[in-house]
Amino acid sequence: MPKAYVFTRYGGPETEALVEQTRPGPGPGQVLVAVRAAGVNPVDWKQRTGYRRPGGPARELPAVFGNEVAGVVEEVGADVSGFAVGDEVFGNPVAGGYATYAVLPVAVTAHKPAALSFVDAAALPVAAATAYDGVRQLDLPSGATVLITGAGGGVGVAAVQIARAYGVRVIGVASDGKKDFVESLGAVHVPSGPGLAERVRAAAPEGVDAVFDLVGDGVLEEAATLLTDRTKLITAGASQEAAERLGGARVARARTAAVLDEVAKLVVDGRLRPFVTQSFPLEGAAEALRTVEDGHARGKIVIEVAI
Repeated sequence: MPKAYVFTRYGGPETEALVEQTRPGPGPGQVLVAVRAAGVNPVDWKQRTGYRRPGGPARELPAVFGNEVAGVVEEVGADVSGFAVGDEVFGNPVAGGYATYAVLPVAVTAHKPAALSFVDAAALPVAAATAYDGVRQLDLPSGATVLITGAGGGVGVAAVQIARAYGVRVIGVASDGKKDFVESLGAVHVPSGPGLAERVRAAAPEGVDAVFDLVGDGVLEEAATLLTDRTKLITAGASQEAAERLGGARVARARTAAVLDEVAKLVVDGRLRPFVTQSFPLEGAAEALRTVEDGHARGKIVIEVAI
């Protein structure tokens, strides 16, 4: 019997359960995928607490965790072209991905290059795609300097690498424990914590041209003081209202298969490493989520689903 890791109501970890699931079927414009790997992201546990994107639909409970998967097409829905049973794909599921099977809309599903593993592909549709969208949104010239907060997390790791691939200098804010890791990506490390702006000014006395925030709250506000042009302030860690109050904006997500193709190409070309640092079986989904929810994840966490 297929399985899925779900939350049965909104709340804390006590709402989570591994359950048996009837095999879903794809609707028009969708494909059913046998999941091989599913990425774990902070938004997963936040959705369990009741968070949803502005304007987004309420989740039907119990709800399956997960927002990015890679796997093999098992069934093709009506009005679908370009995909066939047996294709290896990755993308954003309709309603969760910590499961044996997931339904994906073809609009946000891409063919997985043969050179890309399922585990690495599953790490791209949320974190790497968000990073790609943000770097493209800032549209900085080669030689400019960007400050990236939360540089040691899933989105941050990708954002540092993508910015560096475009010739942009990166000041990466992360904990002291992630200093060597952040520097290995090609960024100048600045420790997180109170007094951030002063440390950034010391590391970049000529100033920073943009801020890509992945933390939110007070970090976003302090980072904003480093900019003269607040249109170069973007965040994926705070609300649109918080960003606009400071003169910035949320990362504008494209959510297209074309973006997935681009980030996959960056990986295949060797310019982006997904940095999957831990993988867990579906039966270990609770531990995978705690690793991310507790803020101790370094790089990306992925759940591997047994065939």
